[in-house]
Amino acid sequence: MTDVSDDQRVLEVAGLHRAFGSVQAVHDVSFCLARGGSLGIVGESGSGKTTTARIIVGLERADSGRVLVRGRDRSAAAGRGRGARLERAREVQMVFQDPFLSLDPRVTVGSVLRETLRLHVPEAKADHDRRVEELLDQVGLGAREAGAMPRQLSGGQRQRVAIARALAVEPAVLVLDEAVAALDVSVQAQILNLLADIRQDTGIGYLFITHDLGVVRCVTEDVVVMRHGRIVESGRTAEVLADPQHAYTRLLLDSVPRPGWNPKAIAVARRAL
Repeated sequence: MTDVSDDQRVLEVAGLHRAFGSVQAVHDVSFCLARGGSLGIVGESGSGKTTTARIIVGLERADSGRVLVRGRDRSAAAGRGRGARLERAREVQMVFQDPFLSLDPRVTVGSVLRETLRLHVPEAKADHDRRVEELLDQVGLGAREAGAMPRQLSGGQRQRVAIARALAVEPAVLVLDEAVAALDVSVQAQILNLLADIRQDTGIGYLFITHDLGVVRCVTEDVVVMRHGRIVESGRTAEVLADPQHAYTRLLLDSVPRPGWNPKAIAVARRAL
Protein backbone atom coordinates (compact mmCIF):
# COMPACT_ATOMS: atom_id res chain seq x y z
CA MET A 1 0.00 0.00 0.00
CA THR A 2 1.11 3.57 -0.65
CA ASP A 3 3.07 5.10 2.22
CA VAL A 4 1.05 7.98 3.65
CA SER A 5 2.81 10.69 5.65
CA ASP A 6 1.28 11.68 8.97
CA ASP A 7 0.17 15.08 7.70
CA GLN A 8 -1.61 13.51 4.71
CA ARG A 9 -3.52 10.84 6.65
CA VAL A 10 -7.22 11.57 6.84
CA LEU A 11 -8.03 8.11 8.23
CA GLU A 12 -5.86 5.70 10.19
CA VAL A 13 -7.09 2.31 11.40
CA ALA A 14 -4.78 0.55 13.84
CA GLY A 15 -5.10 -2.94 15.28
CA LEU A 16 -8.88 -3.32 15.15
CA HIS A 17 -10.39 -6.37 16.80
CA ARG A 18 -14.09 -7.26 17.02
CA ALA A 19 -15.59 -10.58 18.10
CA PHE A 20 -19.18 -11.74 18.16
CA GLY A 21 -19.20 -14.58 20.64
CA SER A 22 -16.64 -17.11 19.43
CA VAL A 23 -16.47 -15.58 15.95
CA GLN A 24 -13.56 -13.20 15.37
CA ALA A 25 -15.15 -10.87 12.81
CA VAL A 26 -12.20 -8.44 12.66
CA HIS A 27 -8.69 -9.41 13.71
CA ASP A 28 -5.78 -6.96 13.86
CA VAL A 29 -6.90 -4.82 10.91
CA SER A 30 -4.73 -1.78 10.13
CA PHE A 31 -4.54 0.60 7.15
CA CYS A 32 -4.37 4.29 6.22
CA LEU A 33 -6.27 6.50 3.81
CA ALA A 34 -4.72 9.68 2.42
CA ARG A 35 -6.62 12.93 2.11
CA GLY A 36 -8.35 12.81 -1.28
CA GLY A 37 -7.40 9.15 -1.70
CA SER A 38 -9.53 6.13 -2.58
CA LEU A 39 -9.06 2.78 -0.84
CA GLY A 40 -10.97 -0.42 -1.53
CA ILE A 41 -11.66 -3.19 1.00
CA VAL A 42 -12.59 -6.39 -0.80
CA GLY A 43 -13.59 -9.87 0.25
CA GLU A 44 -16.47 -12.29 0.19
CA SER A 45 -19.44 -12.24 2.56
CA GLY A 46 -18.18 -12.89 6.07
CA SER A 47 -14.71 -11.52 5.38
CA GLY A 48 -15.12 -8.74 7.95
CA LYS A 49 -15.11 -5.83 5.53
CA THR A 50 -18.55 -4.46 6.48
CA THR A 51 -17.90 -4.85 10.22
CA THR A 52 -14.68 -2.88 9.73
CA ALA A 53 -16.63 -0.15 7.92
CA ARG A 54 -19.28 -0.01 10.66
CA ILE A 55 -16.57 0.39 13.31
CA ILE A 56 -15.01 3.26 11.35
CA VAL A 57 -18.36 5.03 11.00
CA GLY A 58 -19.28 4.41 14.64
CA LEU A 59 -22.15 1.96 14.15
CA GLU A 60 -20.13 -0.80 15.86
CA ARG A 61 -17.60 -0.56 18.68
CA ALA A 62 -14.26 -2.33 18.42
CA ASP A 63 -13.11 -4.59 21.25
CA SER A 64 -9.66 -3.05 20.82
CA GLY A 65 -7.74 -0.91 18.37
CA ARG A 66 -8.06 2.68 17.22
CA VAL A 67 -9.70 4.69 14.48
CA LEU A 68 -8.23 8.14 13.91
CA VAL A 69 -9.70 10.79 11.61
CA ARG A 70 -7.48 13.80 10.95
CA GLY A 71 -5.33 12.52 13.82
CA ARG A 72 -8.18 12.48 16.36
CA ASP A 73 -9.05 9.19 18.05
CA ARG A 74 -12.73 8.41 17.42
CA SER A 75 -12.60 5.50 19.85
CA ALA A 76 -11.61 7.66 22.81
CA ALA A 77 -13.92 7.41 25.82
CA ALA A 78 -14.22 11.18 26.20
CA GLY A 79 -16.81 13.32 24.49
CA ARG A 80 -19.85 11.08 24.24
CA GLY A 81 -22.46 13.82 24.54
CA ARG A 82 -24.77 14.83 21.69
CA GLY A 83 -22.43 17.50 20.38
CA ALA A 84 -19.47 15.12 20.29
CA ARG A 85 -21.54 12.46 18.52
CA LEU A 86 -22.65 14.94 15.87
CA GLU A 87 -19.06 16.09 15.38
CA ARG A 88 -17.93 12.50 14.82
CA ALA A 89 -20.82 11.97 12.40
CA ARG A 90 -19.71 14.97 10.38
CA GLU A 91 -16.20 13.54 10.05
CA VAL A 92 -17.23 10.22 8.49
CA GLN A 93 -20.40 9.56 6.49
CA MET A 94 -21.66 6.31 4.99
CA VAL A 95 -23.60 5.47 1.83
CA PHE A 96 -25.33 2.09 1.93
CA GLN A 97 -26.21 -0.40 -0.78
CA ASP A 98 -29.96 0.31 -0.63
CA PRO A 99 -30.66 4.01 -0.01
CA PHE A 100 -34.43 3.40 0.04
CA LEU A 101 -34.06 1.82 3.49
CA SER A 102 -32.28 4.89 4.87
CA LEU A 103 -34.55 7.54 3.30
CA ASP A 104 -37.80 8.51 5.01
CA PRO A 105 -40.54 7.48 2.53
CA ARG A 106 -42.95 10.07 3.95
CA VAL A 107 -40.97 13.22 3.09
CA THR A 108 -39.59 14.77 -0.07
CA VAL A 109 -35.95 14.70 -1.09
CA GLY A 110 -35.59 18.40 -0.34
CA SER A 111 -36.93 17.86 3.18
CA VAL A 112 -34.50 14.98 3.74
CA LEU A 113 -31.57 17.26 2.93
CA ARG A 114 -32.95 20.18 4.96
CA GLU A 115 -33.36 17.95 8.02
CA THR A 116 -29.71 16.88 7.76
CA LEU A 117 -28.63 20.50 7.51
CA ARG A 118 -30.83 21.55 10.45
CA LEU A 119 -29.25 18.82 12.57
CA HIS A 120 -25.67 19.80 11.82
CA VAL A 121 -25.66 23.42 10.61
CA PRO A 122 -27.74 26.12 12.39
CA GLU A 123 -29.87 28.11 9.96
CA ALA A 124 -28.44 31.31 11.41
CA LYS A 125 -25.10 30.31 9.90
CA ALA A 126 -26.26 29.07 6.49
CA ASP A 127 -28.95 29.43 3.84
CA HIS A 128 -30.39 25.92 3.86
CA ASP A 129 -32.52 26.35 0.75
CA ARG A 130 -29.52 27.48 -1.28
CA ARG A 131 -27.39 24.67 0.17
CA VAL A 132 -30.03 22.09 -0.82
CA GLU A 133 -29.94 23.40 -4.40
CA GLU A 134 -26.13 23.20 -4.40
CA LEU A 135 -26.13 19.61 -3.11
CA LEU A 136 -28.69 18.45 -5.65
CA ASP A 137 -26.77 20.13 -8.46
CA GLN A 138 -23.56 18.50 -7.20
CA VAL A 139 -25.08 15.03 -7.68
CA GLY A 140 -26.85 15.81 -10.95
CA LEU A 141 -30.40 16.34 -9.63
CA GLY A 142 -32.70 19.35 -9.73
CA ALA A 143 -35.95 20.94 -8.58
CA ARG A 144 -38.16 18.08 -9.83
CA GLU A 145 -36.27 15.55 -7.72
CA ALA A 146 -36.25 17.93 -4.74
CA GLY A 147 -40.05 17.81 -4.62
CA ALA A 148 -40.29 14.04 -5.15
CA MET A 149 -40.77 11.26 -2.62
CA PRO A 150 -38.06 8.54 -2.59
CA ARG A 151 -40.48 6.00 -4.11
CA GLN A 152 -40.93 8.29 -7.12
CA LEU A 153 -37.23 8.11 -8.00
CA SER A 154 -35.18 5.44 -9.73
CA GLY A 155 -32.55 3.45 -7.84
CA GLY A 156 -29.77 5.56 -9.31
CA GLN A 157 -31.53 8.80 -8.37
CA ARG A 158 -32.08 7.59 -4.81
CA GLN A 159 -28.39 6.75 -4.54
CA ARG A 160 -27.57 10.27 -5.73
CA VAL A 161 -29.80 11.61 -2.94
CA ALA A 162 -27.98 9.44 -0.41
CA ILE A 163 -24.65 10.80 -1.64
CA ALA A 164 -25.95 14.38 -1.44
CA ARG A 165 -27.11 13.83 2.13
CA ALA A 166 -23.70 12.44 3.08
CA LEU A 167 -21.94 15.41 1.47
CA ALA A 168 -24.19 17.93 3.25
CA VAL A 169 -21.98 17.90 6.35
CA GLU A 170 -18.72 18.09 4.34
CA PRO A 171 -17.14 14.91 5.76
CA ALA A 172 -13.46 14.07 5.62
CA VAL A 173 -14.20 10.44 4.72
CA LEU A 174 -17.05 8.86 2.76
CA VAL A 175 -17.56 5.13 3.32
CA LEU A 176 -19.38 3.45 0.43
CA ASP A 177 -20.67 0.01 1.43
CA GLU A 178 -21.55 -1.87 -1.79
CA ALA A 179 -22.97 1.48 -2.91
CA VAL A 180 -23.43 0.50 -6.57
CA ALA A 181 -24.04 -3.24 -6.19
CA ALA A 182 -27.83 -2.99 -6.57
CA LEU A 183 -27.71 -0.80 -9.68
CA ASP A 184 -27.76 -1.68 -13.38
CA VAL A 185 -24.32 -1.67 -14.96
CA SER A 186 -24.91 1.53 -16.93
CA VAL A 187 -26.18 3.31 -13.80
CA GLN A 188 -23.21 1.99 -11.83
CA ALA A 189 -20.91 3.69 -14.31
CA GLN A 190 -22.79 6.98 -13.94
CA ILE A 191 -22.57 6.89 -10.13
CA LEU A 192 -18.89 5.95 -10.15
CA ASN A 193 -18.12 8.78 -12.58
CA LEU A 194 -20.07 11.14 -10.33
CA LEU A 195 -18.08 10.01 -7.28
CA ALA A 196 -14.81 10.50 -9.16
CA ASP A 197 -15.81 14.08 -10.04
CA ILE A 198 -16.83 14.82 -6.45
CA ARG A 199 -13.54 13.51 -5.08
CA GLN A 200 -11.59 15.64 -7.54
CA ASP A 201 -13.60 18.74 -6.63
CA THR A 202 -13.69 18.31 -2.84
CA GLY A 203 -10.62 16.29 -1.83
CA ILE A 204 -12.76 13.92 0.23
CA GLY A 205 -11.32 10.47 1.01
CA TYR A 206 -13.23 7.40 -0.17
CA LEU A 207 -13.38 3.98 1.46
CA PHE A 208 -15.05 1.49 -0.91
CA ILE A 209 -16.40 -1.69 0.69
CA THR A 210 -17.16 -4.13 -2.10
CA HIS A 211 -16.88 -7.66 -3.45
CA ASP A 212 -16.70 -6.30 -7.02
CA LEU A 213 -13.13 -6.27 -8.29
CA GLY A 214 -14.23 -4.31 -11.36
CA VAL A 215 -15.32 -1.43 -9.13
CA VAL A 216 -12.07 -1.62 -7.18
CA ARG A 217 -10.04 -1.57 -10.39
CA CYS A 218 -11.85 1.51 -11.70
CA VAL A 219 -12.12 3.76 -8.66
CA THR A 220 -9.40 2.98 -6.11
CA GLU A 221 -5.68 3.58 -5.92
CA ASP A 222 -5.05 1.16 -3.07
CA VAL A 223 -6.75 -2.05 -1.97
CA VAL A 224 -7.00 -4.23 1.12
CA VAL A 225 -8.06 -7.87 0.73
CA MET A 226 -9.79 -9.42 3.76
CA ARG A 227 -10.58 -13.04 4.59
CA HIS A 228 -12.01 -14.39 7.85
CA GLY A 229 -11.56 -11.01 9.51
CA ARG A 230 -7.90 -10.60 8.61
CA ILE A 231 -6.03 -8.65 5.96
CA VAL A 232 -4.32 -11.19 3.71
CA GLU A 233 -2.96 -8.77 1.11
CA SER A 234 -2.73 -5.04 0.51
CA GLY A 235 -1.04 -2.65 -1.89
CA ARG A 236 -1.51 -0.52 -4.96
CA THR A 237 -4.68 -1.67 -6.68
CA ALA A 238 -3.14 -2.10 -10.12
CA GLU A 239 -0.24 -4.13 -8.72
CA VAL A 240 -2.36 -6.39 -6.49
CA LEU A 241 -4.84 -7.18 -9.26
CA ALA A 242 -2.11 -7.71 -11.88
CA ASP A 243 0.13 -9.88 -9.71
CA PRO A 244 -1.66 -11.13 -6.58
CA GLN A 245 0.63 -12.69 -4.00
CA HIS A 246 -1.93 -14.46 -1.81
CA ALA A 247 -3.88 -17.53 -2.91
CA TYR A 248 -7.15 -16.00 -1.72
CA THR A 249 -6.66 -12.90 -3.88
CA ARG A 250 -5.96 -15.15 -6.85
CA LEU A 251 -9.16 -17.07 -6.04
CA LEU A 252 -11.20 -13.87 -6.04
CA LEU A 253 -9.79 -12.92 -9.44
CA ASP A 254 -10.36 -16.41 -10.84
CA SER A 255 -13.97 -16.30 -9.63
CA VAL A 256 -14.88 -13.45 -12.00
CA PRO A 257 -16.77 -14.99 -14.98
CA ARG A 258 -14.96 -14.67 -18.32
CA PRO A 259 -14.17 -16.82 -21.38
CA GLY A 260 -12.68 -20.11 -20.24
CA TRP A 261 -14.05 -19.67 -16.72
CA ASN A 262 -13.96 -22.97 -14.82
CA PRO A 263 -16.24 -22.97 -11.74
CA LYS A 264 -15.29 -26.56 -10.84
CA ALA A 265 -11.62 -25.65 -10.64
CA ILE A 266 -12.52 -22.62 -8.52
CA ALA A 267 -14.51 -24.84 -6.13
CA VAL A 268 -11.51 -27.14 -5.77
CA ALA A 269 -9.22 -24.17 -5.08
CA ARG A 270 -11.68 -22.82 -2.50
CA ARG A 271 -11.72 -26.13 -0.63
CA ALA A 272 -7.93 -26.23 -0.70
CA LEU A 273 -7.81 -22.86 1.06
